[in-house]
Amino acid sequence: MDTSMLHRDTWVEIHLDKIENNVRQIREYLPPSVKLMAAVKADAYGHGDLQIAKIALKSGADALAVSILSEALYLRKNGIKAPILVLTPILPSDVNIAVENDLSITVFQSSWLKEMRLYRIGKKPLKLHLKIDTGLGRIGISTKEELESILPLLNKRDIVVEGVYTHFATANREEPSYFQNQLRTFLDIIDWIKSKGLDVSIFHCANSAATLKYKASHLDMVRIGVAMFGIYPSEEIRRTSPLKLQTALSLHSKLLHVKQVKKGSFIGYDTAYKTSSDEWIGTVPIGYADGWFRWFQGFHVLVDSQKMPIVGKICMDQFMIRLPKKYPIGTPVVLIGKEGNNEITLEDLANHIGSVPQEIPSMITYRVPKVYFYKGEIVEVLTERNWSPSVYPLGEVNANV
Repeated sequence: MDTSMLHRDTWVEIHLDKIENNVRQIREYLPPSVKLMAAVKADAYGHGDLQIAKIALKSGADALAVSILSEALYLRKNGIKAPILVLTPILPSDVNIAVENDLSITVFQSSWLKEMRLYRIGKKPLKLHLKIDTGLGRIGISTKEELESILPLLNKRDIVVEGVYTHFATANREEPSYFQNQLRTFLDIIDWIKSKGLDVSIFHCANSAATLKYKASHLDMVRIGVAMFGIYPSEEIRRTSPLKLQTALSLHSKLLHVKQVKKGSFIGYDTAYKTSSDEWIGTVPIGYADGWFRWFQGFHVLVDSQKMPIVGKICMDQFMIRLPKKYPIGTPVVLIGKEGNNEITLEDLANHIGSVPQEIPSMITYRVPKVYFYKGEIVEVLTERNWSPSVYPLGEVNANV
């Protein structure tokens, strides 16, 4: 690919038609009455939130989920009209921003509902979803007593309790007992809420793993994150799922420099690698400032369809690999993706660092251009980050703060 328009020889490729196919498969797998919420938080797990929001909605998603308020506002400012749920509680002082932008917010604290009244103006209703903690231990209402105390604060004309939801801790595991306990707890909460006469239109709990594995968890809506990008929540789900999801993202670079060094030469910071013979060393122009962290030391990349080991410590902007022979500058390097008969998957990288596949693309920073394909054609290229202008004129900023 001609990378001159990217201004560097490192880039991500994202195939929107694969995401479209994944979402459509999931949509067809669900009963028509079940809504599909596409999670595009964290820049859509590094795939680009606006682009993924558009293709997900086109492919059958009914709503979107983000993590923080600024993510939702970015989508609204760029023309996304679909329902958006903000999963992390917003500041009480931002309540009017949420209302004016028609956003649904997450609430689970009586203190938040009381404090937001200090800022609330207008009669336009605030849409909210109550978060229930059924066993993840992160955020949410943990007991019926807590829920009882919050109910009077919800019975207001300017509040619409649009949904109630929870999140599973172990839906991806083969052993189902903890998941089943969480689901039973949530279903019991649903019955209790209904008995109190609270008008709720959407009860939801299924993440990608639960959606693909436990149909009983679908309820009124499912929340799809990793599956949308072709990432299976576990190998067991990959083996048993009726869906054939396709990974949408790959990461590429080119050799920046190639040289032969003598036996006993040191490569990289802290003399971390010493050559055992005369060796060809290639430099690749991507580093930890791009999201290719030092954790990947000891892993490999693909050059000429072969695995080439990373040697020395990964630098901020570059890293080095050992080559079997001299290769021309500009030779393609595959960091994530397939070349010939070899492939480096997100799962491979996640296993190397002891993490989950979705962490890998989420770490890729703004410095790496994104090239979007649809059915083999480039449809969009992102080469710059989007800075939001400060709310303060430059002269009012206190440089000492």
